[in-house]
Amino acid sequence: MTILPAIDLKDGKAVRLSKGLMESAKIYSDEPWQVAKRFEELGSEWLHLVDLNGAFAGKPENLEQIKKIRENCNLKMELGGGIRDEETIKMYLELGIDRVILGSIAVKNPQFVKDMAKKYPIVVGIDAIDGMVAVEGWGEVSDMKATDLAREFANAGVEAIICTDVGRDGMLTGVNVEFTTEIAKASGLETIASGGLKDIDDIAKLIEAGCDGTIVGKAFYEGTLDLEEAFKLAKGNL
Repeated sequence: MTILPAIDLKDGKAVRLSKGLMESAKIYSDEPWQVAKRFEELGSEWLHLVDLNGAFAGKPENLEQIKKIRENCNLKMELGGGIRDEETIKMYLELGIDRVILGSIAVKNPQFVKDMAKKYPIVVGIDAIDGMVAVEGWGEVSDMKATDLAREFANAGVEAIICTDVGRDGMLTGVNVEFTTEIAKASGLETIASGGLKDIDDIAKLIEAGCDGTIVGKAFYEGTLDLEEAFKLAKGNL
């Protein structure tokens, strides 16, 4: 199983939110690239990066920090937040981002995502509140079921789906394994769990359920998860 430590960018700083609320942002570093470097030192292969301002604005808002992170670490990087057109996708890939996460646009224009997935390394981000898809930085809840959206991309050439249980995100209440496995079943794609991961027991539960990956955020920043231990367990070395 792949563990992807996360950096969420707000106003150029590394923060974590609770339940996706911008006003809940807690700053963990003024130099996000140093956090990325730390993940690399601990044995990570991937970095999950979100431009929070961009998610609300619908366009890149933390470009300088993203460039700095890319220049200072050798991690593979996936990036989401406010990516709504092909020009932005190309710009990020040329910058050295390895794959791009499309979220809100996947709900509003699934055909665009399918077209992009034929040309570029695309991940679909499905964020859900009570099983219904949330969009625009989680500011709106649509009338679409998360599993129906996952099914939409079953054979579209998408690299993976990241499914976030918004109600658990940043709450350290435990990851929603059932929701993750439902999305995986509906799509048949590599599925990455996100939201609420607390400790090594969560990692073990996800491995047991056959999950492909998980995003680690607040559990690292608040010290409830030993990331080195988690990497060892995910690789079967614990």
